[in-house]
Amino acid sequence: MRRILLPSFALLTTVSIAQLGGQHSFMVLDIPSSARASALGGNYIAVKDNDINLGIFNPALLNKDMSKQVALSFLPYFEGINIGYASYAHHFDSVATTVSGTIQYVDYGDFTRTDDVGHEIGSFSAGEYVVQVGAGRMLDSLFSIGANLKLITSNLDTYTSTAWATDIGGTFHKPSKGVTVSAMLRNIGRQTSSFTDVREDLPFEVQVGVTYKFKHAPFRLGLMLEQLQQWDLTYDDPNAPVEIDQTTGEVIEDKVTTMRKALLHTVPSAEVLLSKNFMLRVAYNFRRRDELVVADKPSAVGLSFGLGLKVSKVHFSYGFAQLHLAGIRNTFTLAMRFSDFRKEG
Repeated sequence: MRRILLPSFALLTTVSIAQLGGQHSFMVLDIPSSARASALGGNYIAVKDNDINLGIFNPALLNKDMSKQVALSFLPYFEGINIGYASYAHHFDSVATTVSGTIQYVDYGDFTRTDDVGHEIGSFSAGEYVVQVGAGRMLDSLFSIGANLKLITSNLDTYTSTAWATDIGGTFHKPSKGVTVSAMLRNIGRQTSSFTDVREDLPFEVQVGVTYKFKHAPFRLGLMLEQLQQWDLTYDDPNAPVEIDQTTGEVIEDKVTTMRKALLHTVPSAEVLLSKNFMLRVAYNFRRRDELVVADKPSAVGLSFGLGLKVSKVHFSYGFAQLHLAGIRNTFTLAMRFSDFRKEG
């Protein structure tokens, strides 16, 4: 039996986290879950406002302003793959804790089933699902903590793989200074069943983020530090052009500087808060640029941008990310708070 969906899985894994891809299972965990996160570089963990889409990624950001808020997100991915999620948050005054629930899916579509000689004998489907619950609470006026628990399943025809994972986050937020600092341990867990006899690792990651909101200017600057569990993210590219010393005829080795290694962890970003109802977003992912750019046609690989717009009681966000010369990522998110409609009524 031939399963032609494997190239699609390989593509999804590769473009979602570039050269770290292929080392772990369930790379769907690293695809940005909202348009705002996608527009701001992929992992945006250090802004404390009423956006539930940030709270479901970093549970330490969950707060009572997100209570009774629902969010829906849709990402038409490559090769007909569709990704989406639905999330809801509720604050419990009795325990001073905000709880969230999220369901995320990846639909790889339908595939043709063939026998050993290529005759079509039907079809089958494939998909991945993440069911997540999270909780966050304030420790005092400055510090908050939170955790997510995730059940992940992957279905390939009649085969199933599952895993459990947790995220742990902490946030320091001082509104009077405009500073927010967050740290996260993501995807701590293990695969409980696999497609083979080998259990694979989950995409564990250490992240730190900081943002600064100017008091008298409509700007918020951010710097996210990713993949801190591994300092050297460089690799040997077999397709890289070779430079020859014209005097000795020897290959000139490309020395990797400490600065380059540091930049591969950084994602600078900015939000332009034009009003309470309209904002622009932009970010630059150095590692994505370094790993996925085509030298002859660099285009805008590594750049991402988007906007946020509030119409009546509904928040709409759009995120664009140039992943590769041959692929872009468009993400659409809607969010609303039920209590806002009740007040209006």
